Amino acid sequence: MKKTQELLKEITEITYTIETKYPELYKFLDENPITIPIVEHPTINNKVFSDYLVELKNLLNNHIKSHTK
Repeated sequence: MKKTQELLKEITEITYTIETKYPELYKFLDENPITIPIVEHPTINNKVFSDYLVELKNLLNNHIKSHTK
């Protein structure tokens, strides 16, 4: 599994890509359940970061596939 720093770097990079190249997707980042914890003090670990990164990649890839001919 990747280190926390690597995961955060990738999350930052893909978020920046979404913000700059696909701003129509940026609004969906706040709606992601991973960013809205349901417990008062959620556990944040590499698994959570890794899962979030996968969700971001899926969001971007699905958008690109559905909007490219």
